[in-house]
Amino acid sequence: MPLTDLTLDELRTFRPDVAEPDDFDAFWRRTLDEARAQAAPPTLDAADSPITQLVIEDLAFSGFGGEPIRAWVTRPRTTDRLPTVIEYIGYNGGRGIPGERLQWAAAGYVHILMDTRGQGSGWGTGGDTPDPHGSEGSVPGFMTRGIGAPDTYYYRRLFTDAVRLVDVAADLPFVDPAHISVTGGSQGGGITLAAAGLHEAVSAAMPDVPFLCHFRRSVELTPGHPFREIEQYLAVRRDQVERVFQTLSYFDGVNFARRIHAPALFSVGLMDGTVLPSSVFAAYNHCGSDDKAIEVYAFNGHEGGQLEQWRRQTQWLTARL
Repeated sequence: MPLTDLTLDELRTFRPDVAEPDDFDAFWRRTLDEARAQAAPPTLDAADSPITQLVIEDLAFSGFGGEPIRAWVTRPRTTDRLPTVIEYIGYNGGRGIPGERLQWAAAGYVHILMDTRGQGSGWGTGGDTPDPHGSEGSVPGFMTRGIGAPDTYYYRRLFTDAVRLVDVAADLPFVDPAHISVTGGSQGGGITLAAAGLHEAVSAAMPDVPFLCHFRRSVELTPGHPFREIEQYLAVRRDQVERVFQTLSYFDGVNFARRIHAPALFSVGLMDGTVLPSSVFAAYNHCGSDDKAIEVYAFNGHEGGQLEQWRRQTQWLTARL
């Protein structure tokens, strides 16, 4: 894949005017207040796993609408309160089976891997969380489900789940509530921006090749899916272009990044045909944190730095603990 976007020098100064609705904060305050009012106490049960040197537990908690969401908790065997990393998953992946992701726990952190409602059938080993909401019509995938209005859009539910998990994590007896970080790649990176922008308890954000940023540019210019789901939808619903982009403005990673004040470490691949590098830099350059950095992988695509990026995340995060 050749370079897919602007030059690196241009990207470093790319700070576009991205639409933000006047009631953005009020919309999210109402959404989260409703979800918190409907929440039931979480449950935590031992997971069925042959792994013995780490504790692995099945967490169930209330997300959007009080609906049950699953997560794996993997942690060292200690009674101490530990720094915690919440991880969100890429597009159409699920939490898989217990014990698939051990690196953060092996490095001394509590690791909480959130399942993604309605997803989990595109790669990996599946998910366990349904999304009990229909749609008035959508292109296959998740990008256009309920896109006719902010209240019905799929990512309203998913981002609310992510914020609610931060609520729940802060009250777990083995979590240090002063050190809760959020991370994820691709879609997980976009969710990371939302969670960090909406929850003041997030102490660090590590969005990896984040998806769901600068929707207008991404839909118009990205050569690959999933942004092309929106392109396909609008090719049929020609009279709904402005309505759709108005909905998307409530979910744009750039608008969440503006509200992030915790330390933030981004990453980007300059040969990415799934997430335009300019969309990542749009979020990064608008990020409100005084302590932010971006790792640039000049010859990588959407895979980014993979385990090399995780190694850099651990070094960066350790320095902030």
